[in-house]
Order: sequence, then C-alpha cells, then structure tokens
Amino acid sequence: MAIKSHLRNDNPVVIGISTNDGLSGSAMNIGTLLNRRHYYFIPFRQDNPITKPRSLVFDPEYLIPTTELALDGDQIQPILL
Repeated sequence: MAIKSHLRNDNPVVIGISTNDGLSGSAMNIGTLLNRRHYYFIPFRQDNPITKPRSLVFDPEYLIPTTELALDGDQIQPILL
C-alpha cells in the first residue's frame, strides 16, 4: 500500500534487488519494472557467478546517490555493475 501511495503522488520508488533467481524466474518482472515510470534501481550485480549463477544483489554504496537522483527523476547509471 505504501508503494501505491508513492506512485499515486508521483513519488519515486527506489528498489534494491537481492534475489537468487534474478537471471531466471524474476528476470521478466525486473525488466518490466525497469521500463516503468517512477521506479529507480540501485545498481546491482551478480552475487556469485560460480556458485549462484542466477543470483543478483544491489550495491549498498549506491543507496544514497540513487535516492538523490530518483528525487530528481533520474536513474543512476550504470545500473549493471
């Protein structure tokens, strides 16, 4: 409900991905959100390509810069690290 409220008021939603199936089952949903207005992603990378080949995790170092840019309507780049 909080996200619906944010979107209703044209406020940004900042997302930090942490999932074991980001490059499989969740890929379509992540792609959908990447193409929607008001959703901003903290840059993310593969967690461990050898033991967890489909896992994604965001980089917490980019939390504040992503939020600051999202408030201005900009996505931090690059999204993929």
